[in-house]
Amino acid sequence: MLPRVEHELHKRRRSRNIGLLVVLLAFAALVFGLSIAKITNGDMMEGFDHQPRASVLPHDPNPPAKPAGPVAAPGTPGAAVSQESP
Repeated sequence: MLPRVEHELHKRRRSRNIGLLVVLLAFAALVFGLSIAKITNGDMMEGFDHQPRASVLPHDPNPPAKPAGPVAAPGTPGAAVSQESP
């Protein structure tokens, strides 16, 4: 049998594929490294959901006293009674 001769087009395509493999592996390594750095940073990993979080609020040395019972929403019939009683 005759040895199989590889065409120049296949050689160029193989070198491009190897180059693309190197770029994809570098990207995967970069994403992995950034993920590991974020996880090992030690910060609390909380998402930003437009809500105040107790973990980021400063500590209040004199917290307000809690009401004795349930508080009615303003504009409801129970709100007028609860505002007059204290």
